[in-house]
Amino acid sequence: MYDTRVVSDFPRKVREIENIWIPMPDGVKLAARIWLPEDAKADPVPAILEYLPYRKRDGTVERDALTHPYFAGHGFAGVRVDMRGSGDSEGVCKGEYLKQEQDDCLAVIEWLASQTWCSGSVGMIGISWGGFNGLQVAARRPPALKAVISLCSTDDRYNDDCHYLGGAQMCSNLSWGAIAWTIAMTPPDPALVGERWREMWEQRLNGNGIWLQDWFGHQRRDDFYKHGSICEDYSDVDVPVYAVSGWADGYPNPVFRMLENLPGPRKGLIGPWGHKYPHFAIPGPRIGFLQECLRWWNRYLKDIDTGIADEPMLRAWIQDPAHPAPLHEERSGRWVAEHSWPAPGIVERRLALSPGRLAEGHGSDAVLTICSPSTAGLSSGAWCAEGMTPTLPVDRHMEADSALVFETEPLGEAVEILGFPEFEVTLASDKPVAILSATLSLGLEDGAAVLVSYGVLNLTHRHDDLELAPMTPGKPETVRMKLRCCGQRFEKGQRIRLAIATGHWPIVFPSPERATLSIYCAASNLILPVRKANDLDVKLAPFAEPEGARPMAREVIGPGEPSRQEITTDQVTGETTFRLSSDTGAVLHPHSGLIVSAKHTDTFTVHPDDPNTARGTCIWEKSYARDDWKVRIAVSATARALRDVWRIETRIVAHDGEEVVLERDEVKDFLRDLN
Repeated sequence: MYDTRVVSDFPRKVREIENIWIPMPDGVKLAARIWLPEDAKADPVPAILEYLPYRKRDGTVERDALTHPYFAGHGFAGVRVDMRGSGDSEGVCKGEYLKQEQDDCLAVIEWLASQTWCSGSVGMIGISWGGFNGLQVAARRPPALKAVISLCSTDDRYNDDCHYLGGAQMCSNLSWGAIAWTIAMTPPDPALVGERWREMWEQRLNGNGIWLQDWFGHQRRDDFYKHGSICEDYSDVDVPVYAVSGWADGYPNPVFRMLENLPGPRKGLIGPWGHKYPHFAIPGPRIGFLQECLRWWNRYLKDIDTGIADEPMLRAWIQDPAHPAPLHEERSGRWVAEHSWPAPGIVERRLALSPGRLAEGHGSDAVLTICSPSTAGLSSGAWCAEGMTPTLPVDRHMEADSALVFETEPLGEAVEILGFPEFEVTLASDKPVAILSATLSLGLEDGAAVLVSYGVLNLTHRHDDLELAPMTPGKPETVRMKLRCCGQRFEKGQRIRLAIATGHWPIVFPSPERATLSIYCAASNLILPVRKANDLDVKLAPFAEPEGARPMAREVIGPGEPSRQEITTDQVTGETTFRLSSDTGAVLHPHSGLIVSAKHTDTFTVHPDDPNTARGTCIWEKSYARDDWKVRIAVSATARALRDVWRIETRIVAHDGEEVVLERDEVKDFLRDLN
């Protein structure tokens, strides 16, 4: 997994503080692991904070070993803190991105800046949750926080996280909810917290709550999601921000928005990667991301001119055409650069719709209808692909019968796009609630269709995400929707392909009734952000080769199973099931003596003719053991898309050895709010 070049000889020798307690104002103590130069008290260094609920002792321990000692060896303190109520920290965590989480982080930053080994300057780095809260804490403006590197994160918790996509209920609302719930319910390590581990664990089991219930309860973009969304006021973030993502990741869109709207120094980097750090992410190519981080930290935490502030604002990977496959080790392409965003050299190309065709000029007067089966979208892959597992899009041609498909003639010359494709469409719906899905693909010469981008819009959200407006059946309206951002080359002889459907399963749940959309071709256009090459593309030095500190020792003592993705159809019921599963086996961490294991199954089922059969069940099992101490936890969460309600069924069982510590079942209904 981690095939970076190993660096063990650093400019400064590194010492590790395996665990230290950071006091909060209310007396709760957070657990931290710190790597810093041995001579830091004599020559203080800036601190680089990664602040997460993902268990520093075992959850992120392998990744941390590559990263934080590397920073320490180059003159910084790498600091990994477990959030309140997670890992080995005290207290309870009642949800994601709460004010309490930010308040604690402000206290952590103040504590770090006051240490004798710290220069008084702090940076924050993080991916996903840690990328989110880096931005959110920056908006609180703690004096010691001088710069942020935020990976795979968002500025908008409603429109660009895992809960709602264009106002449509995402299936990842359930799957991520099950993961987060499981992590929140795991115990601290007795080797660090002592005999009080059981008391701390029971406090979590009875106090942490089931966060996904909040997400199903808040279906509009209300104050629940506005909190922690820096897009509410970008000017709150005035420290330098380096925003990073990948095309296979779930969070490339915010990079472009933050480049356009943040007031201070900012840079953007988008590669072909999934939801991982770029020095070990796939699809490749990987880059020397830690070296890039050092250039950023040296400039903004040490005021050393590394040249990074004078380089183009954006570097992005333009992908070459490639046959669709659920797993790509590498994606060929090239790096391009822009001094600003929006980039002045990118122009709109409008392609009009006619039956089966896309072309410049005017579309036909045809009015076409589409009522997709509830299974439409199965070829799209994961909304947020890890890259390491087979969850990338497969051939979109398999769904040609589920959508209205429009294609150009074979291109007379190559075309490159970078940014947000858009779909401007005049349509009517026969139901008040309906979903519009638009998918942009690359048509290869052999007929295969490679997904490039897609957008989903719950049409009741066509004007606003808070004040919703049902469609008036039969009344044509014009809407313009942004598709997911992308960077793609279409070669001469290939085709540009647009598919329009009324669902996108299992990215989003279907609308409560099967809707038929009427598409008015004459007033509808696909709008592409076409980019011409510029001199910057060849002037910049290439990224360094990936490297990191020495990987952590680990020993597999019980075999697992590779991740699997399956799509099956029950020949009796007619229901189609999408299933994703993984099993890590049992892994020993010699540094702590912990044996950890995890396995999960996500199952999403629907009948193509009945959206109210749509349901998902996500099951997670985790265990932790050392000598005669063994705990395990099993959770199950099910969401049913009934006509009028979302029915959420949850079950949790926690064991200390053979003793059942907690067993609880719960069913809650949430009225469907025009989705």
